[in-house]
Amino acid sequence: MADKKAKQAEADKEPEEEVEEGAEGEAAAPAKSKFKLPSLKIMIIAVAAFAVLGGGGAGAYLFLGHSHAEKKAAAAAKPAIFVDMPDVLVNLANPGSERTQYLKVKVVLEVPDPSVVAQIQPLMPRVMDAFQTYLRELRPTDLDGSAGLYRLKEELTRRVNAAVAPNHITAVLFKEIVVQ
Repeated sequence: MADKKAKQAEADKEPEEEVEEGAEGEAAAPAKSKFKLPSLKIMIIAVAAFAVLGGGGAGAYLFLGHSHAEKKAAAAAKPAIFVDMPDVLVNLANPGSERTQYLKVKVVLEVPDPSVVAQIQPLMPRVMDAFQTYLRELRPTDLDGSAGLYRLKEELTRRVNAAVAPNHITAVLFKEIVVQ
């Protein structure tokens, strides 16, 4: 009896499988097209949502990440080290004038690293010589206005860097400038 029930169950399954296969063969085209349109729409919506959320998240990360990294870099930046130079007093080149004019300059060198200070200290006579020879060739008109002082600062920085090479300084800063 169990045999009969098993055979009957197999017989019942076979027609269902055949019917299903036939149904799949006949209705396969309409069924696939019905399922593709909604799935295509869902995929487009999902991709668009992913792009919007991903782009927004990436933009926020980059915006907030850079500002955070800049704050860390600013906090990690070492403070500048300043080296005082001796006062320099020179007479200015003034051809055609009977009156002699003098330039008095107090300068500070900005150094990026404390180790550079120890390396440039022995070279200070060379730096002072570069200052003296350049400043003596200046005319009073060379120092007119902020543009003249900016050019003076840039030229002194260039000359100091040449004198202390391979080391370098960040800037030459004026403490005092007097033209008499």
